[in-house]
Amino acid sequence: MSTSVENELTAGDTPPEKAALQLQVTVEKPHSCLREVIVSIPRGEVDRYLKEAFDELVTDAQVPGFRAGRAPRKLVEKQFKERIHERVKGSLLMDSLSQVTEEAEFSAIGEPDFDYESIELPDEGEFKYQFKIEVRPEFQTPSWRGLSLTKPVETIEESDVDVAMQRVLGRYATLEASDAPAELGDKLLVTCVFKDGDKKLSEMDEERVTLANRLSLSDGVCENFGELMSGCSEGDTITGKVKLSAGHANEELQGKEVDATFTVVEVLKQELPKLTPEFLDELGEFESEQELRDFVRISLERQVNFRTEQALRTEIVGQLLASAEFDLPPTLVRRQTRRELDRKVIEFRRSGFDEDTIRRFVNANRQNLQAGTEASLREHFILEQIAEDEKIDALPEEYEAEIALIAEQSDESPRRIRARFEKTGQMDGLRNQIVERKVIDSIVAAANVTEEPVTKKAESKDEEFAIYHEVITTRDHDAIPEAKYDDNTPKGAGSEPEIEKEKD
Repeated sequence: MSTSVENELTAGDTPPEKAALQLQVTVEKPHSCLREVIVSIPRGEVDRYLKEAFDELVTDAQVPGFRAGRAPRKLVEKQFKERIHERVKGSLLMDSLSQVTEEAEFSAIGEPDFDYESIELPDEGEFKYQFKIEVRPEFQTPSWRGLSLTKPVETIEESDVDVAMQRVLGRYATLEASDAPAELGDKLLVTCVFKDGDKKLSEMDEERVTLANRLSLSDGVCENFGELMSGCSEGDTITGKVKLSAGHANEELQGKEVDATFTVVEVLKQELPKLTPEFLDELGEFESEQELRDFVRISLERQVNFRTEQALRTEIVGQLLASAEFDLPPTLVRRQTRRELDRKVIEFRRSGFDEDTIRRFVNANRQNLQAGTEASLREHFILEQIAEDEKIDALPEEYEAEIALIAEQSDESPRRIRARFEKTGQMDGLRNQIVERKVIDSIVAAANVTEEPVTKKAESKDEEFAIYHEVITTRDHDAIPEAKYDDNTPKGAGSEPEIEKEKD
């Protein structure tokens, strides 16, 4: 399908110093999320831009044998033709692209894709170029008022606070090398070589891990890591199996088991710090253990709110998707994978989750990249369309509140967090989070909600430990930046947690 749009505006429609371009725009729709756009600019507009460029140049042009600005115009045009044509090409492209995207009937989600160097400004005739651009899919907004929802109600018990307190103190435990056999919960300093038969796949340098039942990697998991390594001692070499993810980028390796040979460099036993007045003061100027427990409880409440929001969101999107089907091209999904992962990590951070939990989440998502990203994109497109219909957007104070929560978690200043987000382009992801949360709140407010108590499973701190290592390196993964402090961990503690610090 194609459409042709003529755009002819009079001088009164725009500021006199920058008249709008006359354009002919043809839009092809090869896919619901892709547009191929052909832009034609009449010769008269090209000549107008050339004249304006030469008019600006001729008054100051330096031509041998003539005083500045005194050279004949034709000589100036001949000598500076290549430079001016390149400048005019850039100006025409920039202005026309801006005009096309502002007036288009599609909503772009990416930058125009074209080869700048291959485009030439002709000496005669119209200036014509084309580009591809990814857009939001077109679909009818599903009916979202009056949904029937079940809201999980989770209660925080004192036992939950006890477990969380142990996690906080564990970040400041004293570690001592030991000759005693390793037990669940101990720290191990290990190296590992991964092989498929005789073929070496990768090697993991010294990595400090917690001895847990499972070890999660970026593209696989060692299911029996606890059973395998319990009882090991310094110097032991133990071989087990790692199962590669079912969603591995290499289809031939999906779900395959490979050999992992772990070498134990050290076994480290930990001793938790005592809650002395001095330690409480260093931890965050707490005056009592109860004050610290209250701080930890608030962090747990943030996590509960996150789980509740996610449960409602999953239920809402599941119902809305049933009446809003649309295709997503694999290329779009692949390009959006890293962005969606970053966005989810920010959401976990602002909700008070610890870095171990975030690593497990990241690894689980990397092991099923395409399906996870596709689901997230579908959610985003539906919620964004509802936001547009209802004129829901993020307010300046909401950005500040989100940044403040992330800053509190990472023990950095809000100003520094904002600067980094602006530099890395993550402010757009932050905006999406705020908007989508407001849309979910609107849907819940208009829904028939039934509350249902959550039956919690007993939490095991030794269930799984995650590390960022690819058994088979198929792509470059930037390291997910880690917060300086763990979940529930106050600022100002005397010792630093044993995780990789964020690199600015």
